[in-house]
Amino acid sequence: MNIRDLEYLVALAEHRHFRHAADFCHVSQPTLSGQIRKLEDELGVMLLERTSRKVLFTQQGMLLVEQAKTVLREVRILQEMASLQGENMSGPLHIGLIPTIGPYLLPHIIPELHYLFPKLEMYLHEAQTQSLLGQLHSGKLDCAILAMVKETEAFIEVPLFEEPMKLAIYDDHLWADREKVSMDELAGEKLLMLEDGHCLRDQAMGFCFQAGAKEDTHFRATSLETLRNMVAAGSGITLLPDLAVPQERKRDGVCYLKCSNPEPKRSVILIYRPGSPLRSRYEQLAEAIKAKMNAYYGQSK
Repeated sequence: MNIRDLEYLVALAEHRHFRHAADFCHVSQPTLSGQIRKLEDELGVMLLERTSRKVLFTQQGMLLVEQAKTVLREVRILQEMASLQGENMSGPLHIGLIPTIGPYLLPHIIPELHYLFPKLEMYLHEAQTQSLLGQLHSGKLDCAILAMVKETEAFIEVPLFEEPMKLAIYDDHLWADREKVSMDELAGEKLLMLEDGHCLRDQAMGFCFQAGAKEDTHFRATSLETLRNMVAAGSGITLLPDLAVPQERKRDGVCYLKCSNPEPKRSVILIYRPGSPLRSRYEQLAEAIKAKMNAYYGQSK
């Protein structure tokens, strides 16, 4: 038995599919299946029920999966402690980002981070909030950059910046010649929203409901770019985070208006596990991002 075998076991428990688990572990399906059988032989217990097409774990199997997760977390801590013996800002670093932040924030910060920390090997992982939190808890991620929500309170939260939201409307909308809109003017309007699972959806809906606006339930987008294209097609209006908005007030059939009374914002933070030996590394990373974004928002947009 080795650490890799435990990783195979946990991956299979999480994906409940041999091929998907093998793809996640970057091995062939026969390799993963063979190692699971080998693990059963070594432990002397049956981990899986093989009488169904579905991956079903036995009761003993599920207990061992939970123990394997604990072992892998401890191994991760051991690796973090070992990395402290070298340079603090060197070696691999796995960073998670949500889809409504990653594509728009990374172009601003990656060149700066490479310049400041040339020996840091950054691996970037994009997923929705709940998935990132699970991966961070299990040790698959070192830290994550996302919008603050109730669930992030379980981790150390380092504030990065406040990101405003802007109203996106089609270019022949009644408000197309304006530069600003008060939130109370949205009363009675229907706004396009992202599908469930995106924290931005919940945040945007909160601001809209407070203003007396409603969700357009005829369509839910999978991405900000889909929302933008739907607005350009004249199918509705929506709120978009500032980093996803171009410098121009009008572009490609979409007009972007500042919002006020109140200005809708989300808090973008970096989170990591409490008690992590690499706290100093994450704090330095956060400070570099914060400085870059403070400079960005210090410029007129």
